[in-house]
Amino acid sequence: MSDVIKRIVDDSFQMEEAANAENSYAGQTTEGLEISELSKKGYQYLKENKINNAVECFSSILAVDENNNYALVGMGDATRKRGSFRDAVNYYQRCLVHHPGNNYALFGLADCYKALNQYHKAIEIWEQYLVHDDKNITVLTRVADAYRKVRDFKHSKAVYQRVLDMEEQNPYAIIGLGHLHYDFKEYREALFYWGKMLEANRENVDIRVLTSIGNCHRKLKTFEEGIVYFEKALNRDLYNFYALFGLADCYRGMNQQDKSLEYWNRILDQDPRNKVILTRAGDAYRNLNNYEKAVEYYQRALNIEFDTYAVLGLAVVAKALGKYDEAIESLGRLIQQDARNYRLYLELADCRLKKGEKQKAVEVLEEFQRLGIRNVNIQEMLEKLRS
Repeated sequence: MSDVIKRIVDDSFQMEEAANAENSYAGQTTEGLEISELSKKGYQYLKENKINNAVECFSSILAVDENNNYALVGMGDATRKRGSFRDAVNYYQRCLVHHPGNNYALFGLADCYKALNQYHKAIEIWEQYLVHDDKNITVLTRVADAYRKVRDFKHSKAVYQRVLDMEEQNPYAIIGLGHLHYDFKEYREALFYWGKMLEANRENVDIRVLTSIGNCHRKLKTFEEGIVYFEKALNRDLYNFYALFGLADCYRGMNQQDKSLEYWNRILDQDPRNKVILTRAGDAYRNLNNYEKAVEYYQRALNIEFDTYAVLGLAVVAKALGKYDEAIESLGRLIQQDARNYRLYLELADCRLKKGEKQKAVEVLEEFQRLGIRNVNIQEMLEKLRS
């Protein structure tokens, strides 16, 4: 859910809670009316994002009525808005102890657990909420999102479908289904849902829909189609990381290294210490046989932090320059740290071959096979050497 929509939802809940608070104190004592007024003010301050003022109102209520459900929920909402999710949890739980089934406390508590990445707890609380209100689309989409986060494909899809059964074009369910299928590497199915979003909002489609469609094509290796969507996204935002990365990776997949470099370097203009991008750019320079530049970028990455692929890149450059012993030494150290990375064995075996050490190359590949991992590339090279 976008931040704007989330804020609207929160505000609507707070306005409803404020109205309930006002109604509940109608006809009460002077003290009750004062509490009602404070509660009403507190929720208005929350709506205006005046958190300190809201806290002051709710604290005044709790000073005279420590178990007041409106004040406890209000304090929960206020601390949640501050990002103090654990404190907010305490307020919502206090409310639920004295007022079991309070929908507003359940809603806030579940949102806190979601923010704390405790998705199983969030699901449990939202399911409690749905017992009282099983048609609440906002809650249903959040439940589906949470199931997606814990990689429960079946339940996530079922809940998104419940939403679509009630509201056929609900954008959050459609977007969620796109993410769900993408997360499970079902890229064509993801494209179907992202395509529905594009059709519904062709004139003003969210840039994230464009980059998501581009990413599906990138994963499917239909790079030329991906480029179309990443370029549309870049026309909206010249500095969008996902569009720049997508274009660079598509051109890399098409072996157009010079074009990929243009976009890797545009990312580095904004984020010069991104070691992943430095390594990708180093790879592009290496594939263009510009070894001096490649080494420069790999070293820049390593100056930030150790990176297996930067060291691998340097080893491949050394191999290309005929420095086989240097490459063998580097690759041997990498295998000690990352024994299951098949590419290291392929490069090491190739170095042995280039030194005329065919039997040692076979032994390198057999060492990988003894790990019990099946890899087509390793098997093919081994069969070729044995034949």
